[in-house]
Amino acid sequence: MTSTPWPNHGGDAAALLKRFGLPAGHPFEDVSANLNPLGPPPWLTDWLADHIRGLSRYPELTYHAARQAIAEHEGVAPEQVLLTNGGAEAIFLAAAHHAGQCALIVTPTFGEYARACAAHSLTVTEYVLEAPRFEVQPAALNVRAAKADVVFLCRPNNPTGTLISAVEIERLLSCMPTTATLVVDEAFIDLAIDAEPLTPLLARYPQLMLLRSMTKFYTLPGLRLGYVLASAAHIAALARHQPPWSVNHLAAELVAPLLADVVFAQRTRQWLASEQPRMGQALAAMGLEVVSSHSCFFLVRPGAELCQRGISSVLLLERLLYTGMLARHTYSFSGLNGGWLRLAVRDSSANDRLLKVLHDCVC
Repeated sequence: MTSTPWPNHGGDAAALLKRFGLPAGHPFEDVSANLNPLGPPPWLTDWLADHIRGLSRYPELTYHAARQAIAEHEGVAPEQVLLTNGGAEAIFLAAAHHAGQCALIVTPTFGEYARACAAHSLTVTEYVLEAPRFEVQPAALNVRAAKADVVFLCRPNNPTGTLISAVEIERLLSCMPTTATLVVDEAFIDLAIDAEPLTPLLARYPQLMLLRSMTKFYTLPGLRLGYVLASAAHIAALARHQPPWSVNHLAAELVAPLLADVVFAQRTRQWLASEQPRMGQALAAMGLEVVSSHSCFFLVRPGAELCQRGISSVLLLERLLYTGMLARHTYSFSGLNGGWLRLAVRDSSANDRLLKVLHDCVC
């Protein structure tokens, strides 16, 4: 292993291959990216070919059709929807809206919240979820949140997969000043099990913002498509920070047909209900410590018996990569310090291959 820095994003395969002394052409399967293995929807290729001519025109500036489709899908008014260039832009817009203020980030979590806050000069403090359960202690969080101008919270949380309930979210909102904002990143909410919707809370708590990503559910990370749900006043404020034509024509035009594909959504729910619990049980049976996840990924580390045999998370990461599986390291997640790995749930045959390789790596 070389001294090459750990990449900030786990999917940076080139950096990891270099770090472990493997050639650039080393074959591997990517189990680091939390994407729907059933996507993109099968009709998408033909749709893109039919709409490619639209690239010669500027996108419609207000994205009216896309916002209307999202509003109908979510049960809110179009004025409560802002279309964004993926979930990442939504995070940076939320930070820009609170530039120079005080932020609380619930960690360990997605590193873009801290990056966005730094870019807009927010003072950041952390509320740290304690291993190995990574569960929120509502009373403690409520006290900390009451002192912040904006709180960033991920639901289900990346990388732990844990889920704070709608009841606890409402209690948190009731404890926060009405001038403060709760930003709940729900990038994986469509790939979550037993998740109560937060959209009904928007009518009662105008300080709530919900960030969504369509790239995970539809497997379109290269297209960049997301949105924000919030009060009309908050949406208007965020829009003032957004560059014109932030979302490209094809992405904006795709919103309505993607949301209309109920068959794809149903197939995805069936896959998740079957494969997610199966993988959780299989990983635990292998001697790994598995955080209770509500989403399409698991945070794991070697259990006590494996640790006694000298198997660390870094060693397991290396063994997996050598044998053709790219897992997600956790050096870029505050507080985890590489002590865990994140593994994506994929289709049944791919999951079986991962379990076979994992078994060989720990035996």
